[in-house]
Amino acid sequence: MDTLLTQTYLDWVVAHTPTAWWHDSADPDELDLGLRRGAIGVTTNPVLAAAAMKKNRERWGTEIDRVLARRLPPEAQAEALMEVVVVKAAETLLPAFRASNARAGFVCAQVNPARAGDRECMSPMAMRFHAWAPNIAVKLPATAAGLDVLEECVASGITVAATVSFTVPQVIAVAERHRAGAKRARDKGIEPGRCFAVIMIGRLDDYLREIAHDARAPVDEADICQAGLAVVKRAYGIYRERGYAAVLLVAALRGAHHLTELAGADLLMSIHPTYQEILVSQEYPRVTRIESPIASDVIQRLQRIPDFVRSYEPDGMRPSDFAAFGLTQRTLSQFTEIGWKQLESLR
Repeated sequence: MDTLLTQTYLDWVVAHTPTAWWHDSADPDELDLGLRRGAIGVTTNPVLAAAAMKKNRERWGTEIDRVLARRLPPEAQAEALMEVVVVKAAETLLPAFRASNARAGFVCAQVNPARAGDRECMSPMAMRFHAWAPNIAVKLPATAAGLDVLEECVASGITVAATVSFTVPQVIAVAERHRAGAKRARDKGIEPGRCFAVIMIGRLDDYLREIAHDARAPVDEADICQAGLAVVKRAYGIYRERGYAAVLLVAALRGAHHLTELAGADLLMSIHPTYQEILVSQEYPRVTRIESPIASDVIQRLQRIPDFVRSYEPDGMRPSDFAAFGLTQRTLSQFTEIGWKQLESLR
């Protein structure tokens, strides 16, 4: 039987294009399925960690009870519980990490989102997370403070992922700081840490949709559904043009189109089990579309939304603007309230 007839669309992407993907969940049963489907890494964040912790309370009861018995301060408790979740996933991915010579098998561990402007807190936290397992990618926010810590980590040989990131200016800043940190590492004879630059594509669409409705902007749903794609495609072109070593990691998908329209790109997709199911159960044209531009009239209409312009133009924001960007604040708040604080208050 023809292999193509038995492959799912997700199988085809992995086998026939440079596009690879990470599993977007910390639940062990979902992770096992994701790895069988071809995932080569794992994304976690405080929300996913808290959800996995609650779902697997019986399975991980001994480790959880051991943490709770220490009666740690809330922030320290959340960090210790994060360690339980992340290390479980890291153990599962460690064979792939070793077999690939550290090219795959990474698991993300995100620092406290409530500390996104606190260099003095994030830096030692990143060092602690790095020590949990050799295949940890420490997740730092793409804020001015987070970028400072990111460069220091890379210069020390620590692999990082820049998250709470939605825009072309943010991922350019991430790549430049990774480049600077890598040079510092090599000057000291250290192997630089790798860097994954996140674009939360669906969160940008969600945010711009709300702003457009509020402002009665002359855009329709079809335009909004291409906003995040336009940002990723522009960022991808800039990364190739400038030869950045950082790797784009597209996260927070809101539909199959967020993969089908980027298929063929040499980047990573973070795919939640919900969208994995769609991509393995439904058929899509098996063509690469990363080089297919977003129509110019769509871009023109989207540019009537000021925050799209800030997101799309390479100079749309400065690093000092990143923390104040509305979507940054919304996402940090969500990660804090329904993620990190849930771990702090677990009893």
